[in-house]
Order: sequence, then structure tokens, then C-alpha cells
Amino acid sequence: MLNKLIVLAVLLLPACFANAHEYKAGELEIAHPWSQELPPNAPTVAAYFVIHNNGKTADRLLGVDSTISSEAQLHEHVMQGDLMKMQQVPSVEIPAGGEVTFAPMAYHVMLLGLKDRSLLSDGKRFPLTMHFEKSGDVTVQVSVQKKAPDGMPENMHAQ
Repeated sequence: MLNKLIVLAVLLLPACFANAHEYKAGELEIAHPWSQELPPNAPTVAAYFVIHNNGKTADRLLGVDSTISSEAQLHEHVMQGDLMKMQQVPSVEIPAGGEVTFAPMAYHVMLLGLKDRSLLSDGKRFPLTMHFEKSGDVTVQVSVQKKAPDGMPENMHAQ
């Protein structure tokens, strides 16, 4: 009976999870790295993911890089008065037992000086290497999608 329930649960998973992919670095899990398909005139592209920390100590994302761009920066959106502003941050803490979501209008990775635009169309993937203070480096494959996953706001490429 339990096996039948497991099979049924798997069959009922939403389609957005069908292409989900996860990566591990130490006690960290990086879930479903994605980016929205790049418009032809966009000078930058953003990458998103969720980092879960299953450990008992905090870790820190110190930086990122990718072969498709000359520069990759950690950014966040913050409210300043009535204005939403994007700003670069030096690192992002991943709390013990917690998670940090990189999403449109939140933390995100900005890729600047794009070198290989051919990997930025729907269905393609590109590498993104994350550098963590304690867990070391992990390279993930960012899935490019036509639209944001369900429940996510649409990406704003040129910011």
C-alpha cells in the first residue's frame, strides 16, 4: 500500500518540479537554479535558486562566477522610501537550519558582460560556480526558461 501511495504522489507532482535539479556542497543544498530567457537587447541576465542549510552552523556565499559572463555579482533589492532599489552585496549569509531564496525582487546573481548569449534561450543550461566560506565551491547548471516558475514574479533583465 505504501508503494502505491508513493507512486501516486510522484505522479501528482506539479509539472514545475519535473525539471527541478538540486546540488550539494557540504551541508548546503542548492535547489533549481534558473534564469528567464534573455531578450535580444538585454545587457545582463539574472540567476535564481534556493540555498538550504541543513547544518548546525551558518555558512556564507562569498561570490559567484560563470563562463558565460565576464563578471557575476551578488545583488539584493531593498526598499528606500517608496523606491525599490537593486544593490550589490559582498556576501550572503545562509543561516544554520535555514534557507535563502534568490528570486526576482530579492537576492539574485547578476551576470554582466555576457560572452555566450547562445546559452540564454529556453531549454538551454549554463554553468554557475558558487563560492562558499565553509562548504567550498559548487558548480550548478542554471536552467533557462521562457517564464518564471509558478509563484515567482517575472524577471526584470535590464535593471
